[in-house]
Amino acid sequence: MVLPNVVLRLVADLLWYKILANSCYKAAKKMRSYGFLLRNPYGKSSQQSQSHQNPLFPSVTKCDLENKGFDTVVCDMHGVLLRSQSFFPYFMLVAFEGGGILRAFCLLLSCLFLWVLDYECKLRVMIFITFCGLKTKDLENVSRAVLPKFYLENLNAEVYEVLASAGSRFVFTSVPRVMVEGFLKEYLRVDGVVGTELQTSGQYFTGLVCGSGLLVKHTALINYFGDQKPELGLGSSSFHDQLFISQCKEAYVVNKEESKSSANSIMPRNKYPKPLIFHDGRLAFLPTPLATLSMFMWLPVGIILAIFRLFVGIMLPCKLAILLVAMSGIEIRLKGQSPSSSSYSKGVLYVCSHRTLLDPVFLSKSLAKPLTAVTYSLSKMSEIIAPIRTVRLTRDRKKDGDTMRKLLSEGDLVVCPEGTTCREPYLLRFSSLFAELADDIVPVAMNTHVSMFYGTTASGLKCLDPIFFLMNPRPSYHIQILGKLPKELTCSGGRSSHEVANHIQRQLADALGFECTNLTRRDKYLMLAGNEGFVNGDQRPKT
Repeated sequence: MVLPNVVLRLVADLLWYKILANSCYKAAKKMRSYGFLLRNPYGKSSQQSQSHQNPLFPSVTKCDLENKGFDTVVCDMHGVLLRSQSFFPYFMLVAFEGGGILRAFCLLLSCLFLWVLDYECKLRVMIFITFCGLKTKDLENVSRAVLPKFYLENLNAEVYEVLASAGSRFVFTSVPRVMVEGFLKEYLRVDGVVGTELQTSGQYFTGLVCGSGLLVKHTALINYFGDQKPELGLGSSSFHDQLFISQCKEAYVVNKEESKSSANSIMPRNKYPKPLIFHDGRLAFLPTPLATLSMFMWLPVGIILAIFRLFVGIMLPCKLAILLVAMSGIEIRLKGQSPSSSSYSKGVLYVCSHRTLLDPVFLSKSLAKPLTAVTYSLSKMSEIIAPIRTVRLTRDRKKDGDTMRKLLSEGDLVVCPEGTTCREPYLLRFSSLFAELADDIVPVAMNTHVSMFYGTTASGLKCLDPIFFLMNPRPSYHIQILGKLPKELTCSGGRSSHEVANHIQRQLADALGFECTNLTRRDKYLMLAGNEGFVNGDQRPKT
C-alpha cells in the first residue's frame, strides 16, 4: 500500500505545480502586463514589443512574386493562412456542431481559466473538452461541411497568393491535424499537412494527444525535410514561428496589426480558391468567446420567441400575423404584385428560389392568399405545423405530374424546382417538370438573411429547421414577384420544358444577384451528409 500512496502523492504534487502554482504565476504576469501595478496599462512587455517592432524577417507584403516561383512553401495555419490567431472559434464549431450544445457550453465555461494557462496547457484542455468521446464520423462531417466556410472567410489573401505560387505546399500546425487537413487539401490543394495527432479508441476520440505530444513546428519541419531546406517559409512574428521559418532558405512574417488593418488581406468571395456553394451546421456566426456567450444568453429568449412566431403564423389571419411577426423582429419585404387568379382557368404556378422550408409560408402570408406547396422531402413534424397545405411528391415523374395538375385545377400552387435549399448566392439546377404542367407561371425571387442560426440542415434534424430560423433575433425575408412569364416563353409557345426551366433559373439569378449552377440536390447531400438526401417516407426515383 505504500508504493501506490507515494505515486499518488507525486502525481498530486505535479498537478499542484503545473496547474495551480504555474498558472497563478502566469496570471500574475498577465495582471502585471495589463497595468495592475500601474505600469504601461495597454502595453506588452518590452521584449514582446521589440519582437513585433523588429522582426527577424521582412513582412509577407514585401514578397515579390513576379518572375519568381518557389518550389516549396511551408507555413502555419492560425495567424498566417488565417488572419485570426485565435483557434478557439474553430474548436467551438467542432464542439457545437459535432458534440452538441452541452459540450459547447463546457468549452465556453473553460474560458474562465484558460486565459491563465500557458499555450500548451490551454491547447491540451481545449482538445480534451472538444474531442473526448466525440465520434470520428461526427468530426469528419464537421471538417467537411462546416469548417471550410469559416476558414475561407478568414483566409489571408496575401499569404494565399504566396502559397498558390509554389509547386509544393506544406502546412505545419500545433492544432489537431484532423481539424484542418480536409480543408487544406480540398480547397487550397496543400500537398502535406503535419499537425498534432489525437488518440482514438474504436470509433471515438479519447480527448488525449498521441505520445509524441503537441506538434513542435521547427522540430517537425526538420524531421520532415531533413537536410533539404524548403525554399520559403511563412510565419507570424512570434518567437516560435520565427524559429520555425528560420529553417527555410527565405522567410517572411505576417504582422498581426497589418493583417487586421489591411483590406488587401481579406479574401473576396469571387477569389475563393474553390467556390463555396454548400455548407452545413447551425451557427451562422464565428463563435468567438463573446459571441458564443451572447448566443447562450439569447437561447431562452429565442426559444420563446420562436414559439410565439410559430403560433402567430399558424393561428392568426394573414394580415394580423404579418403585423405581429414584424413587431417580433422579422423583416419582410415584398416587391411586385401577384396576378389575380380569377382571370385564369387554372391556378397560378409560383416558381420560387429555395432558401428555407418556410418559403411557401412567407409567400402565402405576404400575398394573403391560400397556396398549396409541393415538397420532395418534408418531416412529419413540419407537415403537421405547416399553416398552409403541403403535398409530398414521390419522385416518380408521371405520378408527380398528375398530382401537380390536379392541385393546379384546385387553386394556386408553389413549387421550388431546385428540390433543396442553398444558403449561398447560387441557384441549383431546376427540374423541368413544372414547365410541362402550366402556362400561367410566375417566378418569385426569395432570399433570406440570418445572424445567429441557419434554418436549414443536411445532416441534422430537419423538423427543427423552422424553429432555428425563427429563433434568430432579426431574420429577414425578401420576396420579389417578377411577373407572369410571357406565353411565347412557355411550352405552349413552342419552348421545351428544359428551355423554360433554364430561362426562369437565369431570371431569378439575375434578380437576386446569384449565379446559376448545374448542381443538384443529390450533389448537395452527397457532399454534406454522405447520402442522397432521402428522409423517412421518401421513395427513391424509379430507373
